[in-house]
Amino acid sequence: MRSFFTLAVAATLAISTGTVFAQGWPTKPVTLVVPFPAGGGTDAFARPLSAQFAKQTGKQLIIDNRGGAGGTVGASIAAKAAPDGYTLFMGAVHHTIAPSMYNKLDYDLEKDFVPLALVAIVPQVLVVNPKNLPVANHKEFLDLIKRSPGKYNFGSAGGGTSHHLAGELYKIQTKTFITHIPYRGAGPALQDLVGGQVDMMFDGLGSSAVHIKGGRIKALMVSGANRSPAFPDVPSAKELGLPDYTVTTWYGIWAPKGTPADIQARAIAEIKKAMEAPELKTIWANQGAEFSTMNQAQFGSFINSEIKRWRVVVKASGAKLD
Repeated sequence: MRSFFTLAVAATLAISTGTVFAQGWPTKPVTLVVPFPAGGGTDAFARPLSAQFAKQTGKQLIIDNRGGAGGTVGASIAAKAAPDGYTLFMGAVHHTIAPSMYNKLDYDLEKDFVPLALVAIVPQVLVVNPKNLPVANHKEFLDLIKRSPGKYNFGSAGGGTSHHLAGELYKIQTKTFITHIPYRGAGPALQDLVGGQVDMMFDGLGSSAVHIKGGRIKALMVSGANRSPAFPDVPSAKELGLPDYTVTTWYGIWAPKGTPADIQARAIAEIKKAMEAPELKTIWANQGAEFSTMNQAQFGSFINSEIKRWRVVVKASGAKLD
């Protein structure tokens, strides 16, 4: 009788305070806000993770694509969601760039969210439409665009995204001019690249991989010092004489501020468990992605350092919203 009374009191307190005990989480589908349209890099990692989450927990992780304004529309929606563990947010490096690109955001990435886990890290890749730019390698590409300043263009996931900044950095370091065409996400930009409506992209390898393998677009360079194990024939920026050209796309998961600590811990445990699944390891490898070993606190520190780093890059590049 005493045990029954204790449980009844606990249940009453849980209801009255709005607390959801993590032992039962999730008891219903969880929404994962993805702030870009389907078909982009964020989506390419969110959907396999969603399938694995459902397999583990028996509850759906529903992808809610909310594109617009370089990913900031979806971030704003997620920031205002109830902090009950049933809305999570899958953002990316773009969200650490946004504070330096937008004069006014109605959310603060560090104050309105709780970082949970960094789930994938991929290099940027320079890809071209082979019909628009019939070049054999990066040298031929560079010679071509230098001869015709402004003639060629590059698509991006939107102003202030890593795709945009990667293009601006490339222009600075190669002393070239390429016209920027912003889209409402990497997916639509990539569709137009494949279709020939834009000439090139500085894309995250995760979303470009399938089109590179299919021969629909051509990869000329991966950023950084090393080649990607998934595409060993594509030279690195350092090999091509651009040792300072390092742009990495990464994807992470957040919860709205106020999400109970025990639910955060349970969500992190489920995400980490999913990342250990052989199916996800294979998908990540095929997309040229690396796994992260950061814990929750380290991910939070990483976000802070990325915001500071991109502030310097934005100022140096003079990048502005189109």
